[in-house]
Amino acid sequence: MTQHFDYDLLVIGAGSGGVRAARKSAEFGAKVAVVEEAALGGTCVNVGCIPKKLYVYASEYAAAWRESAGFGWKTEGISFHWNTLRDNKTNEIARLNAIYTRLLEAPGVDIIEGHGTLAGPQEIVVGETHYRAEKILLATGTWPAMPEIPGIELALSSNEIFDLERFPERLLIVGGGYIATEFASIFSGLGASVVQSYRGELFLRGFDHDIRRFLAEEMRKAGVDVRFNHHVMALEPQSGGILAHLSDGNEPFDAVLYATGRRPNIANLGLEHTAVALTEHGYLSVDDNFQTDEPSIYALGDMTGGWELTPVAIGEAMAFAQTQFGGQAQTMDYHAIPTAVFSQPPIGTVGLTEEEAVAAGHQVTIFESTFRPLKHTVSGSEERTMTKLVVDAESDRVLGAHMVGADAGEICQGLGIALKMGATKADFDRTVGIHPTAAEEFVTMRTPRD
Repeated sequence: MTQHFDYDLLVIGAGSGGVRAARKSAEFGAKVAVVEEAALGGTCVNVGCIPKKLYVYASEYAAAWRESAGFGWKTEGISFHWNTLRDNKTNEIARLNAIYTRLLEAPGVDIIEGHGTLAGPQEIVVGETHYRAEKILLATGTWPAMPEIPGIELALSSNEIFDLERFPERLLIVGGGYIATEFASIFSGLGASVVQSYRGELFLRGFDHDIRRFLAEEMRKAGVDVRFNHHVMALEPQSGGILAHLSDGNEPFDAVLYATGRRPNIANLGLEHTAVALTEHGYLSVDDNFQTDEPSIYALGDMTGGWELTPVAIGEAMAFAQTQFGGQAQTMDYHAIPTAVFSQPPIGTVGLTEEEAVAAGHQVTIFESTFRPLKHTVSGSEERTMTKLVVDAESDRVLGAHMVGADAGEICQGLGIALKMGATKADFDRTVGIHPTAAEEFVTMRTPRD
């Protein structure tokens, strides 16, 4: 007996991965619907990379104005207005939400508003309506994780930090990953007094150790009070703010932001009605084709526990759609994925860290350079830049490229192409640099580190 399905593909979650998978699958001829209970675009568009980058831009202007004095500019009388930034951000996000709607509607994707719950391997319930689909794709992303400490209800997550009614003059940020480090630089740049508290020896675990250490020094020079081996024991309300009980004493703050990790957004998803299994860390277990233990259900993006980056989720979505509905099997290539941390100064990185290369059995040669950028010889800023190459000593292949400094993300995007193609250090050496730039350091470093 032939089963009746309302859709060939039903996607739960209209973030970057879910939207791309739905769009491409529909363009390949599939009948597709997307279920979303919040705004289209997911974390990245609404409370992640897009608004955060807008706030990064905003936070850079104060330093630019200060530094401009050395170049002859008169900078008296400048001021920052939080409400203007917040409201302009909101308007831009609304514009992007509308674009996502058009992107889905153009190839004929149905948008179903509401919370989607699995009722079985090929059935979803939204409100009181049941939908059946031959294939279901889960793309609900992750959600901020909050620790269990006294007073945690007083703290903000990254979901709320963008839309505060008042600018926090004194801000405590707890965490040592991308989110915590970026917001520490953002709010410090906007004029807040910022403490970044991290329980470990050094933040940004997984990045190259030299890069992490160098950034910590630069952030402190820029005014962020970065504290390692530091703990928050409790929060309590006090007049006009929050009193934080810290491992080095009690301090008052206007707001506390917790950025201590994210967990798969699977609450009330109905996984118990399926054979979908979780990994030991609570992420959805999938194979190379994003198929779960339930053959009709697939999952991709942050909720599967891999690279939690928007471009990766989009790449996975493209591979999924091509394989399932495009007539050509395709897998995601995770080699040499560039990424950036939009701290001040920012990090750009691609390929293996020195520690990863050594652990993988490579005999490595390291090239490093630290310098004061030309701009700051006149600006008066003490900010420095660091570049680093990790090279396989036997093959001469460049295994990793890392940078702390202005435009690091832009520079490492281009280096990502070179590493993807298997470039050697000799290839870098043969490349003529653009002078004067920071990027030329990557093709002019000649002396290995001892």
